[in-house]
Amino acid sequence: MSESTKQSQGSLARIGLALAIAASVSACATGTNPRDPLEGYNRAMFKFNDTVDQVALKPVATAYKKVTPSFVQTGVGNFFGNLSDVWSAMNNLLQGKGEAGLQDVVRVSMNSTFGIFGLIDIASQAGIPKHNEDFGQTLGWYGVQSGPYVMLPLLGPSTVRDTAALPLDIAGDPWRYKDPVNVRNIGTVTRVVDKRAALLDATNLMEAAALDRYEFIRDGFLQARESKVFDGDTDRRDRKVPKNDSSDYEPEYEPKPQPANDAPAATAAAAVAPADLVTSGSNTVAAEARLQE
Repeated sequence: MSESTKQSQGSLARIGLALAIAASVSACATGTNPRDPLEGYNRAMFKFNDTVDQVALKPVATAYKKVTPSFVQTGVGNFFGNLSDVWSAMNNLLQGKGEAGLQDVVRVSMNSTFGIFGLIDIASQAGIPKHNEDFGQTLGWYGVQSGPYVMLPLLGPSTVRDTAALPLDIAGDPWRYKDPVNVRNIGTVTRVVDKRAALLDATNLMEAAALDRYEFIRDGFLQARESKVFDGDTDRRDRKVPKNDSSDYEPEYEPKPQPANDAPAATAAAAVAPADLVTSGSNTVAAEARLQE
C-alpha cells in the first residue's frame, strides 16, 4: 500500500470520526421545523462557521480578488472545475444518465488536452453542458431520503444523507491524490480562496437582504439540493410514478416573506448563492479545505 493511499485512508477515517461526533452532539438538539429538528445545534454551528469565514476566509478571498488578474481566477476555476467533472461523470453513470455521463467524459478529455489541463474551458465553448453531480444526489436518485438538515463544522450546510455520502465525495476528488503533498495543499487552499472570491458579490447581497440569514440559507440550500436531485423537475415529486427524489415530504412551513423593498435582492441572492455553493452566505466553501499531512 502506497504512502499516499495510507494518508487518504487516514484522512477519511478522521473525517468519519468528526462527522460521527457532530451527529451525536446534534442528537441532543431539538427544533420546531420538521426539516430542521436540530435547529438549536445547527444555529450554534452556523454562528461558528460564520465567525471563521468573517475572520479568516472572507478577508483573504477579498484580497485575492483585488490583486489576482481575472484571467488567472478564471483559469483556477476552470482547472478545478475540470477535476470535478470526473466525479460528476461517475455519478451520472451510476444514476443511469448515460448521455450526461458521456458528456462529462468528453468535457474532461477536451479540457485536459486542448484546454491545457483544464485551464481553458473548451468544452463549454463547444456547447457541451457542465453537470454538477455528487454521491448524495446519486443516493437521492435511488430514493434515499434526505433526512434532517445538518450544519457541519466548517463544511457548512448538509443533510443526513449527504453527510453519509461525504466520505465518498471526498475520495472521488482527483486532486486529493496529487503528489507531492505540499503542492496538493497549496492547490487546495487556492481552490477554496478562489471559490470564495467568486461568491463575494452574491453573499454580500444575501447578507444585506436576509432578515434571518440562518433560515434563508437553510431554506435555499434544501430547495437547491432537492432541485438537483430532480434535475430541476421538482414537479416529479407529485406525479404518480416511482420517485427518484431526495425526500417525498410536503413542506409544513412557509419561508418568512421578505419586505417588499427587499424582495428583489433576496430573490437574486437565493437564485445565485445556494445553488452552486452547496452552502451560502458566510458558510461557504470550507468543505474543500482538506489539508493533508
